[in-house]
Amino acid sequence: MAYLPRFLNIRPSLMLLVLLGVAAPAVAQDVYQPSYSDRAARLAPQTTTVVHPDYLLGPGDGIGITVYEYEEFTAEKVILSDGTVILPLIGAVPAAGRSPDQFARELEVRLREYLVNPVTTVTLTTLRPVTVNVAGEVQRPGPVRLRSLTTSSNNNSNQETPTVTSALIQAGGVTRYADIQQVILRRAGSNNANTPITVNLWNSIGSDTASPDFILQDGDSLYIPRLADNATIDRRLIARSSLAPATVRVRVVGEVVNPGEVAVPPNSSISSAVAIAGGPTVDARMSRVQFVRLNDQGVIEQQELDLRNLTDTYQIQEGDVVIVPKKGSAAFLDGASRLLSPLGSFLRIFGL
Repeated sequence: MAYLPRFLNIRPSLMLLVLLGVAAPAVAQDVYQPSYSDRAARLAPQTTTVVHPDYLLGPGDGIGITVYEYEEFTAEKVILSDGTVILPLIGAVPAAGRSPDQFARELEVRLREYLVNPVTTVTLTTLRPVTVNVAGEVQRPGPVRLRSLTTSSNNNSNQETPTVTSALIQAGGVTRYADIQQVILRRAGSNNANTPITVNLWNSIGSDTASPDFILQDGDSLYIPRLADNATIDRRLIARSSLAPATVRVRVVGEVVNPGEVAVPPNSSISSAVAIAGGPTVDARMSRVQFVRLNDQGVIEQQELDLRNLTDTYQIQEGDVVIVPKKGSAAFLDGASRLLSPLGSFLRIFGL
């Protein structure tokens, strides 16, 4: 029994129970002086947490428990569905609803019945999957479920961090009207649940001073307000950022190889949209391509563009319509007959 000396600091009357792994009833603690007075300070871990200090443990969280100088009590556990963790000697200990530090202190209190001055730390090895609600200027508002974050040494790079930005991406990305300077986070389970946290994500794409990206917990809610009319944020930069959707939907109709709705990167030009639709046909009249957009005021705008060189400086937006007419005097009438019915009524607004 090579590990027996590790138990010399345990009360002798409890040693047999420890070796057998049997939970013992609470008893009064003997007075014992450690060999050096600064033991707890010397063993106090210097760790950095990857979660917000208010993060509360819950069922499904994986935790690493370390009891310094008592390796026999060090283990990795998963919090059970009833919110508890089962440990030798002390049995089931409630963990849900406590922060990792609070749970470590609770373990120390319980272990003092059996160990001399235990110094305990609790770290997260995996965060449980979390569900948060995302509302406001995102493509798909509503609840989103985020995968867990692995924080152990065997880090899985395929895991997704449940952060504010990952929640926005999971919700389809922000719209071009999103005010990402004032993303509102309401923290679930916090004593300050009624006090929102304002997260400025503009700094992460518009300056060299990025704000911290909060790690979310189950039940959090995010609200992305609409950008004010007098805001100075560059919407084109937002559309090109990782916070925007991976693609936007655009209708390219008329004389292209594959007319209809196409998905294009949000930083694409009109010419790029035409290319993604298969490119112009041999009958295309590229000198008079029509570009239709619903502007911020709800007014439909139309422009005629010369795309014979397949180059332009426009940045495409969700819902834009590109019409490539046919050569000849009846170009628009021929092109319109090939459009989908919803677009046909759209074109009649312009008398086409």
